[in-house]
Amino acid sequence: MQDQVSATTAVKDTTTATFRQDVIAESARQPVLVDFWAPWCGPCKQLAPILEKAVEAAKGKVKLVKMNIDEHPQIPGQLGIQSIPAVIAFQRGQPVDGFMGAVPESQVKAFIERLVGPLGPSSLETLLAQADEAAKNRDVGGAAEGYAAALAQEPGNARALGGLARMQIESGALSEARRFLDMAPAEKADDPAISAARAALELAEQAANAGDLKGLEAAVAANPLDNQARFDLASALNAKGRREEAVDQLVAIIKRDRSWNDDGARKQLLQFFEAWGPMDEMTKLGRRKLSSVLFS
Repeated sequence: MQDQVSATTAVKDTTTATFRQDVIAESARQPVLVDFWAPWCGPCKQLAPILEKAVEAAKGKVKLVKMNIDEHPQIPGQLGIQSIPAVIAFQRGQPVDGFMGAVPESQVKAFIERLVGPLGPSSLETLLAQADEAAKNRDVGGAAEGYAAALAQEPGNARALGGLARMQIESGALSEARRFLDMAPAEKADDPAISAARAALELAEQAANAGDLKGLEAAVAANPLDNQARFDLASALNAKGRREEAVDQLVAIIKRDRSWNDDGARKQLLQFFEAWGPMDEMTKLGRRKLSSVLFS
């Protein structure tokens, strides 16, 4: 694909060699969306025109850069891109937001609006965005109400079902969370919102086996070079909801010894990201911390 340039924005390809200039450096001026795709990916072909249309509507406030993961697998691999299409937004040299899958135009529009401000109204997307914001602020009741209202407008909406499941997990009602996940239509069973909520539910169900947190903290304090104890501590911290601390423990391992346990610390961090969801604030923070190690 040749570079496409309009009066308002640029849509271009990038490579492993040019990624730092096209994305890291360019994002110092305005947000840059990176579309990770492959020629064989049908959903990628569905998303591409929607994404380009939305970027054009932003009138130069964002740029779009496309990376073929077949030709350039290194960077998507480092960032934990495990399925495509995947879109990651960079600002000031760091990944700040993202989504996966061939999402509808309304969701792409809302994604860009979080970066650059309103582009126009969308009632369903407004409900979902408000529910997402309430969830980020730990307002479980308000978030659940918003997701339920969205579900009333569009029964089977994966984002609403996934959000409702997550709010039940936050409340400790794991059986109710599973009930909402089971309501997802078969064709949406692998939707990122459903997959993330399912992963979060599995982590919650495993929390009782997370290990002795105090014992692991003592082990790491006694021997900061004990990567296995630090790895186990990260798992225990995540199970207790201390997610930033969990991220920091894994990042410390990656910084010290990337090859430890066959890159196990980075892989575990990516599993956390999947469970938390690509738009979760802690996923964004974790990706920034991971990126600071990988691209420093």
